[in-house]
Amino acid sequence: MEGAIINIITRTGVSFDLVKVMFHHVILYGDRMRKNVKNNVSWIGYMDWELEIFHGDEYSISNGSSQNAYLIEEGKTVLVDTVWTPHRSEFIENLKKEIDLKKIDIVIMNHGECDHSGSLAALMDEIPGTPIYCTASAVKSLEGQYGKKGWDFHTVKTGDSIDIGNGKKLVFVEMRMLHWPDSMATYMTGDNILFSNDAFGQHFAVEELFADLADQPTLWREAMKYYANILNPFSSVLQKKLKEIEGLNLDIDIIAPSHGAIWRKDPLQIVRTYAKWADSYKEDQVTVVYDTMWEGTAKIAHAISEEVHRQAPNTVVKVYNISKSDKNDVMTEVFKSKAIAVGSPTVVNSILSSVAGWLEMLTQLKFRGKKAAAFGCYGWSGESVKILQQKLADAGFEVCEENVRSNWNPEDEDFALVLAMVKSLLSGDGDAIVEDTASDNPAKYQCEVCGYVYDPEKGDPDSGIAPGTPFESIPDDWVCPICGVGKSDFKKM
Repeated sequence: MEGAIINIITRTGVSFDLVKVMFHHVILYGDRMRKNVKNNVSWIGYMDWELEIFHGDEYSISNGSSQNAYLIEEGKTVLVDTVWTPHRSEFIENLKKEIDLKKIDIVIMNHGECDHSGSLAALMDEIPGTPIYCTASAVKSLEGQYGKKGWDFHTVKTGDSIDIGNGKKLVFVEMRMLHWPDSMATYMTGDNILFSNDAFGQHFAVEELFADLADQPTLWREAMKYYANILNPFSSVLQKKLKEIEGLNLDIDIIAPSHGAIWRKDPLQIVRTYAKWADSYKEDQVTVVYDTMWEGTAKIAHAISEEVHRQAPNTVVKVYNISKSDKNDVMTEVFKSKAIAVGSPTVVNSILSSVAGWLEMLTQLKFRGKKAAAFGCYGWSGESVKILQQKLADAGFEVCEENVRSNWNPEDEDFALVLAMVKSLLSGDGDAIVEDTASDNPAKYQCEVCGYVYDPEKGDPDSGIAPGTPFESIPDDWVCPICGVGKSDFKKM
């Protein structure tokens, strides 16, 4: 290989590092696109070792990732998903090396997000008229992103199936709001493979392809980070979906997600783990998150850590300055925690923007069954602690009344307050702030899955619910007009 690199450099003048990258690319993608999953099923996705951020800048990538697409070659040839838009040309060209594109009989789109569908438009330019199987919501998301191009959509719902020959079928299972309204999974009979889409995945590049061959601590750390930062808001939906899948009595030998490693050795281990994670998961851990201007709030954060250890020596304590820490890694630690303490000094009658932004993300992730406390320093007005308490309550935490609010720099009397605050955090029945929600107007209710707000004054005329109808008077078979879940998934605001 080195001789070939030297030859290219001599002839072209290209740098050594660039030629190495070219050879690396050829080795990875030139003749090794196809990897066998089982029998006539192959992985044909994209291993993205250089990826560092995802979902804009919302998700950090530490160990690469993969966009998993699959090729089934039975009586019919089926492509399950594609890859992200930036890699569409390579995907199409490499797919041509594996198969005559005109032999593809069916395209399955389990999800319309562009990391799954990003090569679809280019593919359909090559094979127009090829039927695309997806949910009705996926038609909306695909046409919304790529335009109405006259593609041959075949919409499916849970229990629908198609025969792919050789005695095998593809059975579809809607996975609404895991994590988009259009999501579904596809189960292949005979080989007993569940193409699970965004469920059960990780942002983790695994050249060996399979979970049992991956580095296990990294695998499980990335699986938890993925769940905590992407799927946790939909835990209530996931619990119901797991029961629904169990009720289908499917024999599952392999779970093939859209990102990361494929589960083949005891594949249901990740299903069992998801069931545990979805049930208000917490470990014996307390996480302290803060930012500071002149180190006063930092001193309180460290005092809280020391006091937790003093009162509960076996409890794990972790401390993060949010302006210096990876927000997704911190959220994973919050997911593991039974309680958190959040601190910020007062700045212009509010809190530091680093903490405010992080708290917005905390609210979005909808953690449940956890306690929280607030602390911070101030110079003159001192609003930060009350603001933190309210935001933590809005995020779904049981907020302790006890707090530490220090004028200028913390003194002995301030540190003395840490003891009571930590005691409340660690107790099972600490005093909590209860928000007064009494009102003369009928209460609004918010969908805990997608965030839709039912406003009685407006009703839901498209679903036959007249303006002025209280939530309690809505028929029990009414569903959220956005994501389709029932009344039980709504919370009074």
